[in-house]
Amino acid sequence: MIPLHDINPARRPALVVRSLVALNVAAFLLELLLGPSQVVAKMGFVPALFFQDPLGEGYRILTSMFLHGGLFHLLSNMWFLWVFGDNVEDRMGGERFLLFYLLGGVAAALAQALFMPASTVPMIGASGAVSAVLGAYYVLFPRAYVITLVWFVLPFTLALPAGFYLGYWAFLQLVQGLLGVPGIAFWAHLGGFVFGVAAVRAFLPRRRLW
Repeated sequence: MIPLHDINPARRPALVVRSLVALNVAAFLLELLLGPSQVVAKMGFVPALFFQDPLGEGYRILTSMFLHGGLFHLLSNMWFLWVFGDNVEDRMGGERFLLFYLLGGVAAALAQALFMPASTVPMIGASGAVSAVLGAYYVLFPRAYVITLVWFVLPFTLALPAGFYLGYWAFLQLVQGLLGVPGIAFWAHLGGFVFGVAAVRAFLPRRRLW
């Protein structure tokens, strides 16, 4: 099920979301220019290396968030950020949202590392940070509707409550993680989502009582 858009207009332009999309696209182009394999080897997050030298390898947690393994990988992550990120940024404010996004990516990488500590395969992609945004949306806007493209024999669209859509998405990450489906960091997705659900309210601006 592919989210096309939500029925939940934001009050103001999502400048941080737009900036993150632009930054990820620029990083992908630079990655292609310099050579993907070399860039991933130097900047991808490797759990086994991290546990050997957390201080020396910790920078990879941040750099890996802006690398992608191909055009589809980039577009899918940026599309989910675009669809769900504007409303979360609207509620948090730009600075809080940026911090939340980055910390969500850190939490996602650490979750993947905890479940696969011996892995020597570099982990890359914004999906962990984006998953934190999905978790925040799940908490803040569970009754907002998401127009979703479903392909069953023929394509059609459904309007699904965000709580159902994102809950189903998180359930799929858990199942595929437990099954050990290779090639995708499902524990990072789930770790980011759980961080988003648990931490979102700490990033909301406090309301004045006077």
